[in-house]
Amino acid sequence: MKKLLATLALGLGLLTAGSFTVAQTAAPAADTPAAAVAAAPASTAPAAAADAAAPAEAAPAVAPAPNKGDTAFMTIATALVLFMTVPGLALFYGGLVRSKNMLSVLMQVFVVTTLIYILWAVYGYTLAFGGDGAFFGSFDKLFLKGITVDSVAATFSKGVVIPELTFVAFQATFAAITCALIVGAFAERIKFAAVLAFCVLWFTFSYLPVAHMVWYWAGPDAITDAASLEKVAAAAGYLWAKGALDFAGGTVVHINAAVAGLVGAFMVGKRIGYGKEPMAPHSLTLTMVGAAMLWFGWFGFNAGSNLEANGLTALAFLNTMLATAAATLAWITGEALSRGKASMLGAASGAVAGLVAITPACGFVGPMGSIIIGLVGGFACLWGVNGLKRLLGADDSVDVFGVHGVGGIVGALLTGVFAAPSLGGTGVYDYVANKVADGYSISGQVWIQLQGVLITVIWSAVVAYIAFKLVDLVIGLRVSEEEEREGLDISSHGETAYNR
Repeated sequence: MKKLLATLALGLGLLTAGSFTVAQTAAPAADTPAAAVAAAPASTAPAAAADAAAPAEAAPAVAPAPNKGDTAFMTIATALVLFMTVPGLALFYGGLVRSKNMLSVLMQVFVVTTLIYILWAVYGYTLAFGGDGAFFGSFDKLFLKGITVDSVAATFSKGVVIPELTFVAFQATFAAITCALIVGAFAERIKFAAVLAFCVLWFTFSYLPVAHMVWYWAGPDAITDAASLEKVAAAAGYLWAKGALDFAGGTVVHINAAVAGLVGAFMVGKRIGYGKEPMAPHSLTLTMVGAAMLWFGWFGFNAGSNLEANGLTALAFLNTMLATAAATLAWITGEALSRGKASMLGAASGAVAGLVAITPACGFVGPMGSIIIGLVGGFACLWGVNGLKRLLGADDSVDVFGVHGVGGIVGALLTGVFAAPSLGGTGVYDYVANKVADGYSISGQVWIQLQGVLITVIWSAVVAYIAFKLVDLVIGLRVSEEEEREGLDISSHGETAYNR
């Protein structure tokens, strides 16, 4: 308990220091929620609009109200992302470790999820989406201040909004699963309190700024002409302003988490007996069930990222289905060619690789483009968990970097290729002309995508290294050899997953 209190005290102390820094560097605060402008409640029309003393004065425009269908869809999408985290990700990871560590992985994913939900409501939302700035938002919405049942957030269509509370909840699930993804890289040997302390620090100083850089802008209703577009770009997140495309989190979620996991695998060290003792997954049945839950929940993750229910949502949904199927076939084909047999573990891993690879592209590419991205992602991630893993020499317990890092990079770069209208993609929308922009450049967009990948890799790696160092100094990262050999289920939590 003392260790846990020390963990929370460390996180709060660093948050205070970070808050002072952000307050000094952030752009002037604005009242705009994420990816959208906040409109006044639809029921509140200024009294002056009905003032007979000023008949020549034009009545103010009526603010748009949320559509019940969009709101219902986004509520379901939010629940689906929670489902893909707990139980989906937890079971997928849990089946991949040894039976003596099953509950520890479930516990880490479960508790990290709950921790991030609370931090998101307290300060995460406002720093990611609470105001203008290149790297952080403002503190205007600290503790969700000012957000009511009447507050709205825009989508990607002019005049279309959803309740801001719905957007807060949806984005909370993204933040939580990103942090939960990391724990698989150093599973089976890290202290539980160290996991929580690290997640507080990394969430604050890596997830939040990367999410802001990629996804924050003032929303389509703020753009009416070239001058307003320039103003929106100047106040938007750094990578959004550069034109980086990331529909549902290739950089923000997968690359960001995978790099942190890889750093953690190096810093925590290899498991006792790694490379010498068998460490096969204890339950591929549970891993397959977890993968299926991930695929199901991912429809909320990808299709929900459109923030409304329309044709683009349908495109993201279909692309998520096709890319996952293609990557599964690619992975098991690669296994059969290299090893002579296709495995259930390969099929499940291939499915997740496809889901990762299509995430940044799902709303920008056509169905045939999604199949190609899935195929390339499947083969690339198979190499990532075999050849690349051996080259790196890290004990990445469940291949977080091999799948999420490699798949995220492949997907981010290929988004720049297959988003081209000439290849069936949607192109880049011009909110000034209210149509798809002319003159899409594949090479130009791929260069922008590469910049987004490199910035995310460097940012996450630096923050993760510092965070692990601090946690190691205060708490210590690794359990004792005796505790590791006994298994974290008993040594850290005093219980077992199965009766023996």
